[in-house]
Order: sequence, then C-alpha cells, then structure tokens
Amino acid sequence: MTAVFVLLILARRTFCRRTHSRCKPSGIRSAARWRQTGPGATACPASLEQLASRLALHEDRFVVACDDEGSGRAARLLWTLHVLGHRNCSVLDGGMTAWKGEGRRLTCESAARTGKSVQLGSLDQGPIATREFILSHLENERVALLDVRTPEEYAGTKRLSARGGHIPGAVNLNWLETIDHDNHMRLKPKGVLARMLTERGIRPAQEVITYCQTHHRSAHAWMMLKFLGYHSVRGYPGSWSEWGNDPDTPVELDTQKKP
Repeated sequence: MTAVFVLLILARRTFCRRTHSRCKPSGIRSAARWRQTGPGATACPASLEQLASRLALHEDRFVVACDDEGSGRAARLLWTLHVLGHRNCSVLDGGMTAWKGEGRRLTCESAARTGKSVQLGSLDQGPIATREFILSHLENERVALLDVRTPEEYAGTKRLSARGGHIPGAVNLNWLETIDHDNHMRLKPKGVLARMLTERGIRPAQEVITYCQTHHRSAHAWMMLKFLGYHSVRGYPGSWSEWGNDPDTPVELDTQKKP
C-alpha cells in the first residue's frame, strides 16, 4: 500500500491550543526551501535532491501538502514535485483552515522520518514556462496567459517590480476569487471556476501559462487548472519579479473588461 506522508507548509509557526506552546506539526517544512534565493525561482537540482532525501521522497510515497493560507504554498510544493517527476501527490483542499474548522484531530508530535538518499533524474520541464518560452509564444493563439495577481497589479497601478503592468495578451483572474472564503478556504465548485475561465477566453484546448509575482499565487492557479482537467498547463516561476524587472520584455498597462 502506498504510504501517505502529510507535509505542512505553514505561513507561520503553529500554536498548540491546549498548552499554548509552540509546536511543529508532522513533517513541517518551510516553503522557501523549495525555491532558489531569487524571487520565485526554482531551487537548483542539488538543493532539491538534498531536500527530497530528507523527506525520503521515493516513488511509493504519496505526499499530501497543506498550508494555512488558502493552499498557495501547498500548491507551489505540488508544482515543484511535478517538476521533480513525483506524481504521487495532492493538496488538502482548504488545508489547515478546513481541517481545524471541521474539528478534526490535531497533534503537536513530529512523525518519525527516515532520510534515505534520493537520486533525482533530470527535471521535468513540462510544468515550467520560462521567459524565453513565453516571448516565443506571445502571438500564438493556442497559448493563453493567465495573470492571477490583483487587478491593480495587472493594470500597473500597483507596482512591485521596476515596471508595472502585465504580459501582453494576458487575462486577469485574481486568485482570491477562486477560493471559497465561506467554505474554509477551499476551491470554489468546478462549475463556477470553469465559468470564470470561459468568460476570460481561457479554453481547455489551449496551453495555459499561469503567473503572478513569484509563482506563489500562480502555483495555486496551476493546481486549479489541473483540478479542472486542463492537460497542458505551465507555471512561470520567475513571474513578474523577473518579467517586470527586465527592461527588454514587452509590457501592457491597459485593464481588461470585466466579464
């Protein structure tokens, strides 16, 4: 039977309600360890291999990732696992918000782990969109760009990089709109999500590239599209932290019409 390994990626340390003492839930890891020092960039293969070994990330191990902030960090881990070629993984919908909201059992004990060495093969480039890939497909109607930042970031009125705006041709869907805040931060129903995408011209037959500022929010969008059955989906790890700081990349500042 496939082992289940729950990995918690929390925005902050968790407190045990009974003792009010700091505790580390089972298998907790900082999301930053799955990224390189540059904003959003994927960690180098050597760092990923070291971390995979610490987690005993073998083929027979099923990873369930969760966090406490709407599954953005957990989704980034899921995307990274796909890059590593590890498909035995999923995200706990709603994460710790849903788990605790439904009164499920919690523990402050750390699970025993065996850090067996893991040798990674070549990384799977399928889930990755690079700046060069996007530049070469800007005029391709079969490729769609989904910007999941806020409308202000998309329009360029809120700037988090040297330049504001968005990648030419990208449509905007704020990732927070896809989360059901009245249902413990779970994804909204499939029909609602599919309609949001259709209204913005995103079709399942297209290859969809998601991006935000550092591929945190857009990893969530990547996960959502996979959940909806989109077969060809890429995430742009550099996202706007790379694109918006490159003086040679094209930028649009106009806002899209609301569907």
